[in-house]
Parts: sequence; C-alpha cells; structure tokens
Amino acid sequence: MGRLLGWAQGHESRYVTICNVHVVVSASRDAAYRDIINGSDMATPDGAPVAWMLRRQGFAGQSRISGPDLMWALCERAETENLLIYCYGSTETTLGLLRVRLREAFPALRVMMESPPFRALSAEEDVAAVERINASGAGFVFIGLGCPKQERWMAEHRGKVRAVMIGVGAAFDFHAGTVQRAPAWMRDNGLEWLHRLVSEPGRLWKRYLVTNTLFILGAARQLLGGK
Repeated sequence: MGRLLGWAQGHESRYVTICNVHVVVSASRDAAYRDIINGSDMATPDGAPVAWMLRRQGFAGQSRISGPDLMWALCERAETENLLIYCYGSTETTLGLLRVRLREAFPALRVMMESPPFRALSAEEDVAAVERINASGAGFVFIGLGCPKQERWMAEHRGKVRAVMIGVGAAFDFHAGTVQRAPAWMRDNGLEWLHRLVSEPGRLWKRYLVTNTLFILGAARQLLGGK
C-alpha cells in the first residue's frame, strides 16, 4: 500500500496487474500477454488458488489481493491523502451508481469518471483521453475494461498517463451494485468463481471450464516438478 501511495503522490506512470486464474492461464498461453503481466510494476494474486500456489512456492503468508478490495482500500487512503481517483471503463449507468456509492462511503474523496466507447479508439481520441486523465491530476486510475483489454491498455499507456493505473476488472460493477459479489465465506474459501458462474452461466461457463481445468493441470505439473 505504501509503495502504491508513493507512486501516486509522485504522479509516476506505473501499472498494476491483478492476476486471477484467468489471467495466469491466459499469460501461460499468450507470450505477448505474458510480457505485459511480467512487465507490470506490481502484480498481485487475485483468487485463492493463485495465492495458495504462491504460498506453496515459498511465499509464506501470501494472501489474496482482489481488485474490488484493493480499489476500496485505496479510495479510503486517497480520501485521507487528498488524492484524486479516476475511474476509466464500464457504462455511464454503472459509473453513475458507483459515484453515488463512493460519495456515501468517502464524502471527501475527489473522483472523476469516464466511460469510453465500446470500440477501439482512434489515435486522436486516445490522445484526448490521456490528456483528460492527466489534466485531472489523478493519482490513481482504476481501469475497468475487463481482461485482457485492461492490461493491454495499461501497458500501452505507461509513460503517457501520469498516474498509477490499476486494472480492477469487475470492481466497478461490484461496488456500484449492478453485479452481486460472492459472500465473504465463498471468497475466503476460493469459491468466488462458482458464485460468478451461477450468476452469469451463459457468459462465464466456457471461461471457467477451460481456464480452471488448465490452471489445475498446470499447478499439478509444477508441484510435481514438471515444467
């Protein structure tokens, strides 16, 4: 937390990847995406299986650090430190609800939000977006574009956006209340994926069927001494 705050206060151009099972498996199968994850200034384990594997690899005490939880904790500190946050992604409706929720929880927090078009931006549009973010004076830019788009966006904009960019996935929806988050007991026991699957089976069944299976196979090979 201290390192992130220091970067934000200095308006350093950094990016943070929050790595769940889907990110880990995608990176293992896509060399360009793997370079983006490896090139991040900080990568955190999002998901009990990822944190568990890190503990098995010798990182004793490593806990899960999820996008929604990190975003909330940083909003709390940003209010105290008078740092402006910028939320980039999602829809106008979701951002409107998110703004209300943040105002209720953190009355003094300075917030700006932007819902970009659901298409590739032109070069001119991208430059304008970067200028808006930098002109805001934001310390943290939370990116809610989904995986792998948000990680690619952050990597492309390191050196351009003068703030700490953090890919927070579905955090905007969770905090806005447009998507219900799994109960704490499910999150603590590595079952948040199951809650999301039951909530959105049509969209997520293939992702979880494929990525969870590949993660288990990869973890087994690694634990048994394979490559």
